[in-house]
Amino acid sequence: MKTKKVESLWSHLHWLGVLAETGSFTAAAGRLGVSKAAMSHRVSELEQATGVPLVRRTTRSVRLTEAGQHLVDSTRSSFAEIERHFAGVKDMAGAPRGILRVTMPVALGRQRIVPLLPEFLRLYPEVRIELELSDRLSSLAKEGFDLAVRHVATVPDTHVAWKLCDTRSLLVASRGYLQRRGTPARPEDLGEHDCLHYLRDSVAPTWAFEPRKGRGKSGRITVKISGVFAANNSEALRETALAGLGIALVPDFSAQQEIEAGRLRPVLSDWRVVGAFGEQLFAIRPYAPQVPRTVQALVAFLRERLADGFSGASS
Repeated sequence: MKTKKVESLWSHLHWLGVLAETGSFTAAAGRLGVSKAAMSHRVSELEQATGVPLVRRTTRSVRLTEAGQHLVDSTRSSFAEIERHFAGVKDMAGAPRGILRVTMPVALGRQRIVPLLPEFLRLYPEVRIELELSDRLSSLAKEGFDLAVRHVATVPDTHVAWKLCDTRSLLVASRGYLQRRGTPARPEDLGEHDCLHYLRDSVAPTWAFEPRKGRGKSGRITVKISGVFAANNSEALRETALAGLGIALVPDFSAQQEIEAGRLRPVLSDWRVVGAFGEQLFAIRPYAPQVPRTVQALVAFLRERLADGFSGASS
């Protein structure tokens, strides 16, 4: 049999790799959609071209020789790369489809993102979303998430980030609380108030403030605060503020509807809270040369729907 040129044996190498994974000619042929005879013939051609045995055949099993295993090991990553690029090119054609695994904070997801998703799924009926609502910062690559939505100050260099909108932190209280306890005029007055704060590792919780531009003040002020309630969820803080238990520090998306309805009132509007929550909302994912169409579609959708941010919460 005339020896084939190396470039004509690429498919033979791939078939050998499938044989190594499946452990039998019958199973390998079934995965590839070919006959068992064709499978055996390809391996024989490859052995003829290399000049060494690549497979040990018995009546019950097939095992690769040392040379065969070396050949499979040295070409496996190349075929995986080809498969990845082929999938990327295939993904460029047609409508977005497939499963999209997403994670985001509980309050942000429940209040702002989840209400938008039915429209997205109607626009892209071949997409399925698996959503995890969690305030835990997940490792996207390790846990298999395609996308995370986070309000953060910075994004790791190893990730790709799309800005969705600006966001900010607000101090809010109920009308009843302010009538009963008074309205603080400056950050230092918070020492006389019950402050409902986000639960963090700090032993002595503090809030930091900077004057808003054009308000005739200067310098950063940090004040120690205390109160009857703390939580690691902005919805919980909002609800306790509505109940009149104190002044809550929450991201604007948690306070927007309650401020518009008059059930909560902004406090210390001349001051900007710093260092509490991120000031921008991002969609992020680990860096990859090819971004799936499902991810591109969801990011574009969210950027459009959230383009105006949470302006309704501004004072």
